[in-house]
Amino acid sequence: MAIKSTIYKADIQVSNMDTYYFEEHSLTLAKHPSEHESRMMTRLLAFALNAHEYMAFTKGLCAEDEPDLWQKSLSDEIEVWIDLGQPDEKRIRKACGRAKQVIIYNYNYRSALTWWEQTKDKLTRFDNLKVFVLTDEVVATMGEMTKRNMQLQYTIQDGETLLSDGEHSLVIEPEKLHI
Repeated sequence: MAIKSTIYKADIQVSNMDTYYFEEHSLTLAKHPSEHESRMMTRLLAFALNAHEYMAFTKGLCAEDEPDLWQKSLSDEIEVWIDLGQPDEKRIRKACGRAKQVIIYNYNYRSALTWWEQTKDKLTRFDNLKVFVLTDEVVATMGEMTKRNMQLQYTIQDGETLLSDGEHSLVIEPEKLHI
């Protein structure tokens, strides 16, 4: 019998001073059995950084042809495609052809820098691609903030994010590898 996903609930408040987006979202996240809490929290951070009323989690690890998150228009066009980790060049090329904007958030700092050095020559030609990397300390701390029911506040200003769960707070500044 296969191991089932673990369900998490997150009530998040996003205050993005950079884009003037101020909303609350009640989200349900399914953590795949092979996924660590820190990766799931990175998905949640990616949602908050790109929050929009049409931003949605996808089947993620369970679907090869879908990103971790996406924002689709009312006519079902992919406006924003968000992947985590280090997708291969073919997947990124395909995503850049299908979506208006593609964003990749890396969460393993050292291997992300190595991955980027190996793939950047093939990817820098895409004007609709953004690539970020998070430090290992940030990812680990977000993982420690994981609870089955979470209430989180994301305050975003000048490219810096303050994440708070009422007990702990964390400053997050994703490093830009390609914009």
